[in-house]
Parts: sequence; structure tokens; C-alpha cells
Amino acid sequence: MNQYPPSTLSARSESVVRSFIGRTYSWMTAGLALTAAIAYFVGRNPDLMVSIGRSGFLLPLVQLGIVMFLSFLAPRVSATVAGLLFMAYSAVTGLTFGVIFQFYTASDVTAAFLTTAGTFGAMSAFGFLTRRNLAPMGTFLMFALIGLIIASIVNIFIGGSTLNLIISAVGVLLFAGLTAYDTQMLRNMALQGFGDAHTQEKGAIYGALTLYLNFINMFLFILRLFSSRD
Repeated sequence: MNQYPPSTLSARSESVVRSFIGRTYSWMTAGLALTAAIAYFVGRNPDLMVSIGRSGFLLPLVQLGIVMFLSFLAPRVSATVAGLLFMAYSAVTGLTFGVIFQFYTASDVTAAFLTTAGTFGAMSAFGFLTRRNLAPMGTFLMFALIGLIIASIVNIFIGGSTLNLIISAVGVLLFAGLTAYDTQMLRNMALQGFGDAHTQEKGAIYGALTLYLNFINMFLFILRLFSSRD
């Protein structure tokens, strides 16, 4: 995908990019806010938390199902349906986090969130502003992600504090890199133009889901790093 130096962009192109990125981050922020609100509500209701905890792998399967549905049926899904599914995914993530947070202190959760927000913001700004073409990083990041998933599975069976620390550190670096890469890809997609407002809105929702996943995963790995100090 071509890289467009800021100096060569027309005012109209910049306007399209700003509008698209603005909508993308609006959707992402709404998803994160919903996740946080539901996680807080679950944490305040012990009975609900126990019920969710008993669901086992059901919620992760629901999350996976939503992502797979959005990924493979993207051309056939309307912006309205995509938006509803994204918010549903955010809500289910909130239910899961409501249980997960019980294993961490409030100070660790707060510190991890603030660190994630700062890191995510910096890497996203880098991806948006840099003139360097980050597209070649795509293949490396994809293989690194596969390796991280395999290592995480292995860690379940033979895990130790050292391996857990290494996986967490690599996870933070990986999703920081993905944040910069995905931001630039979204910017370049906006520069290519959209057929209509509907297509642009749907693109913003899919972009929001991508960045949301980067933020959530980076947050979880940073949370594990903070908690490892205790």
C-alpha cells in the first residue's frame, strides 16, 4: 500500500482522513467505555460475577464468534449491524473483565490502564504521522502474533514466572507495533477514498474493532506485568 507524505496531500484528502479517523476513534472510545462500565457493574455484583465465572469458555467463544462473523462476512454486513456487533463484543468483553479484575488490585488495574492509554496514544500518533512505510512490518507482526499465541498456550501447561514475564513483555511490544501499523493502514485506506458514506462508516467500525483489540490485548499484558511485581 502506498505511503502518502503529508506535504503531497490535498486539503480534501486530509479532510477525508480526519473525518474517518475521528469516526474510528469515536467508535473505539464508545466500545472501551461500554467495556469499562459493564466490568465495573459486574465487579459490584458478586452473584452475577459468580454466574459469569461458571460460564467457563462460553464468553470467549461468543467473542471469537463475533469477530469471525465480522471478518468473513464484512461485505454483506451493513454499517448498522457491524456497529451493533462491535458494541456486543465490547459488552461481552466487559463481562469477562468484571471477573478477571477480581484477581488484581485496583491500583494495578488503574496503573495498567493509564500506561496502556499513554502507550497506545503514542504509537497510534506515530503510525499516523510517520512518513516511513510500515507495510513491510505486516508479515513480521503476523508471525510474531502466531508465535505469541503458541507460547501462551505452552505457558498454560508448563508456565513459570520467568516465561510469563517474557510473554507479557513481548505481548506489549507486539501490540504496540500493531497499533502503529494498523493506524497507518487505516490512514492509507482513507486516502484511497470511499465509495459512499455508508462504506466509510462501516470501515470506521472495522477500524475501531482492530484498534480496540490492540488496546485490550496490550492492556492485559501490561496488567500482568504490573501484577508480577506483587
